[in-house]
Amino acid sequence: MNSIKNTFSIKDLENLSGIKAHTIRIWEKRYNVLEPMRTDTNIRFYDLNALQKLLNITLLHDYGYKISKISKMESEKIPELVKQIVSEKSAKNHAISSFKLSMMNFDQNLFFKTYNTLLSEKSFREVFFNVFIPLMEEIGFLWQANTITPAHEHFISYLIKLKLLVNTETIQSKEPTQTDRLFVLFLPMNEIHELGLMYLNYEILSSGYKTIYLGESVPIDSLKDLKKYFENIVYVCYTTVEPEKSEVNNYVNLIKEQILDDTSELWLIGRMTEYVDQKNISNKVSIFNSITQLVDNI
Repeated sequence: MNSIKNTFSIKDLENLSGIKAHTIRIWEKRYNVLEPMRTDTNIRFYDLNALQKLLNITLLHDYGYKISKISKMESEKIPELVKQIVSEKSAKNHAISSFKLSMMNFDQNLFFKTYNTLLSEKSFREVFFNVFIPLMEEIGFLWQANTITPAHEHFISYLIKLKLLVNTETIQSKEPTQTDRLFVLFLPMNEIHELGLMYLNYEILSSGYKTIYLGESVPIDSLKDLKKYFENIVYVCYTTVEPEKSEVNNYVNLIKEQILDDTSELWLIGRMTEYVDQKNISNKVSIFNSITQLVDNI
């Protein structure tokens, strides 16, 4: 069975390009930039070529090209102009579009080609902050809007994880230069959204600290074992969907009661931290609103 999603509704195009469906229809009718296909019941749909063309048109439009001018260009001229603009200005939007196309078509070769092009001009840190973080934010929205399936999300997340692991391995082989603290990184039980935590591991290692990376779905009891071997521990917990908002304060209190002591502290980051009561924040419990904020505090 072919698992590639190769047809799209106009709502899918809106979600993937950021161009409103109403505007897409106007562009079709007035400028003939896209030619939708029709089902037997006269519902319009689009193929991957149409998606790619719209993403290219969107980039040109963002850089000031009028849609009336774009519509008069020959089809092969549009991607050539996109490449020229990318080389002269910024690769960010083009890269995000390419990664989305890679995801939609399960095309790992396009992912690696796009990544390698970025890395020839930027550091891995710049690629992650400027491209991968905005990309994953968009993917979260696309998943919620049913434009992509969990398979798409897992596919692109896995490829990003590969790059994180390669870059982390490079610095993990070096001896730590900072010995005043040890960082333990983990996700709560049933939490599987690991990319942010993996990147924090990379940043902490880059700062010269030793880390113990426990990964996803870690029971609190597993944290107790580390107290037998180490002091001055900073526990870093990334919470995206777990624990649920009704349980997050109980979870923080359990860690405070069972894990934290005079030599340790808890750093919390992620979407669910907005539900942590202020009374649970202290000199031992810190909340960070972004990866950048946490990295600056290392």
